Amino acid sequence: MRSDQLDDNRAAWLLELPPYQRLPALHAEIAADVAIVGGGLTGVSTAWHLSARFPNRRIVLLEARGLAYGASGRNGGQVLNWINGVEPDDPAALQRIYATTLRGITAVETLAAASALDAGFARDGCLEVYTSAAGADAAERRLAQWSAWGMPLQWLPRRAVGVHGAHGAVLDPHAARVNAAALLRGLRPALQARGVAIYEQTPVLRIDDGAIPALHTPHGAVRAPAVVLATNAYTPALGFFRRGILPLHAHMVATNPLPAARWAALGWGPYAGFSDDRDRIAYGCRTPGGRLAFGGGSNGAYTYRFGGSPVCEPVSRAAPIYAAVERRLRGYFPNLVGEPIAQRWSGPLAITLDRVCSMGVTGAHRNIFYALGYSGHGLALAGLAGEVLSDLYAGHHEPWRDLPFYQRALPHIPPEPLRWLGYHAFTKLTGRSPRRR
Repeated sequence: MRSDQLDDNRAAWLLELPPYQRLPALHAEIAADVAIVGGGLTGVSTAWHLSARFPNRRIVLLEARGLAYGASGRNGGQVLNWINGVEPDDPAALQRIYATTLRGITAVETLAAASALDAGFARDGCLEVYTSAAGADAAERRLAQWSAWGMPLQWLPRRAVGVHGAHGAVLDPHAARVNAAALLRGLRPALQARGVAIYEQTPVLRIDDGAIPALHTPHGAVRAPAVVLATNAYTPALGFFRRGILPLHAHMVATNPLPAARWAALGWGPYAGFSDDRDRIAYGCRTPGGRLAFGGGSNGAYTYRFGGSPVCEPVSRAAPIYAAVERRLRGYFPNLVGEPIAQRWSGPLAITLDRVCSMGVTGAHRNIFYALGYSGHGLALAGLAGEVLSDLYAGHHEPWRDLPFYQRALPHIPPEPLRWLGYHAFTKLTGRSPRRR
């Protein structure tokens, strides 16, 4: 391993991929039918759906760095059901939400199958682990009710959960794992073959709203009658949703690839990943290459910077943060003793105050489409977003109107300096993340 791999904030997912050559930047003023800002899963899935549905329209995708540079290439790898912040209390709503997010998981599976790179997609199921007896009892009772409503979830008793200190877990057998960086980079040739123009190394500096918005980049511009904001935590920097999005940095670590015997000794089981029930959630995933990737677990694992900068900082500046993540990891898996941490990285989350994401259309001319605020639950929803935004672009809103993310108004978050002061005071005093329920 190169010595700089611990200091360049590269996610472990990238270690399992071949070298990647970014496409040239835009150096011209061009016109398009649709301009997509952002080369993560939201942007790529939208380009995929739009190019299939409208093959004769010119679609341009602008990415500031390279495909999968942002959260889509830095996440926890689990493709999960449910919408964060939404807690259905009746059978119809519960089944609707589950069916919708399951559709998102299937969308990610479809994209992974079309990728030229092996994205390691596997529906091996994921666990929600309960760390107290009271929490486990309540979850087991709730699951009994949900099972009566037709939910295909299973309760695992304490002895069946390989996480130290767990009192039980809910297994979602339809949840999955994916290396989204492989998926996205492997889809680039297929998108280009469909006629999608992709410009990497092309940050959008400003968007002028209008009947035909103009997107300004360092060396060019794009004018298009429809714009897609697929920028999640980076969106406020473009002047949109500044009062609704809190860009929060989540930190992760990963081991070297572990042999099968080592995984067995951990008691991990056959599952793709897990998350716990803590407010500052901890989560882990078995990567396609056999690494244990892990993040969260305490206040120390999440940071908010003054002004909400989503730019990833060098790993060398955040040693105490990664130490906090590693402590939680080794507490959950004491059998990792002696196993070094091989990679450390961070990624920006777009948190909403009520944790519910929003997908819709905005702008003075109702021609700026967006999907954002996934609040750490984004892989399935970002995979689904391509279909949602393609429908909205086509004027076909009906399939989505009854869902909680459709045109959702995001609760306002105070501006700076109250935002920075409030976040740090609240998390320090309570050990929890600010949230409006």
